[in-house]
Amino acid sequence: MPFYNEKATLSKIINSVLNLDLNLEIIAINDGSTDGSEKLVETLCKTDGRLALFHHKNNMGKGAAIRTGIPHCTGDIITIQDADLETNPQNLIYLIKPIVEKETKVLYGSRVLGYKGKTNSVYYYGGRLVTLICNLLYNQRLTDEATCYKLFDAALLKSIPLNCMGFEFCPEVTAKVSKRGIKIKELPMDYYPRSKKDGKKLSWTDGLVAVWVLIKYRFVN
Repeated sequence: MPFYNEKATLSKIINSVLNLDLNLEIIAINDGSTDGSEKLVETLCKTDGRLALFHHKNNMGKGAAIRTGIPHCTGDIITIQDADLETNPQNLIYLIKPIVEKETKVLYGSRVLGYKGKTNSVYYYGGRLVTLICNLLYNQRLTDEATCYKLFDAALLKSIPLNCMGFEFCPEVTAKVSKRGIKIKELPMDYYPRSKKDGKKLSWTDGLVAVWVLIKYRFVN
């Protein structure tokens, strides 16, 4: 769980995950927060041993935080949990099943398959464009390449060398999984999008970076 200045939502999302009927751990990465988020998590760590906290002195980006967290994961399945409230952790209970049952080693929760709200957002159409390019380049049949809920067989994810620093984690890991011949399975997930006003950090330039990363790793190992 990477986080950067998410004090308003951190406690709720952490408790929501810890209350799941699953054998789990949370590896929280403070990516240089300046709003006191890290102090809140430090307090929660004292009350639940399943929560561990690691720090970046300065803000380095979501991808860098994920890369910091992966080696500390001890479970059989790894997923990324954003620190906002755009997702429903209850979905993880059924999203992990295809991996547990050895149907696949990688599963994505699709916001497109599960979302019932309005779809006139630039984020929505940008995500659909990135997904289309991904499918064309890597012979996948995804509906939501940029989804936050990406679940991996832990050994597989740990074996993939990642270079990402920011939001390009998504296209990089998708490209490298695809180049190993793995077909990514999708299931619908709940999605409650927030706006820039609510604290969303993604911008339209991240979409351009995503396209570049997909193209780059199609031809570069």
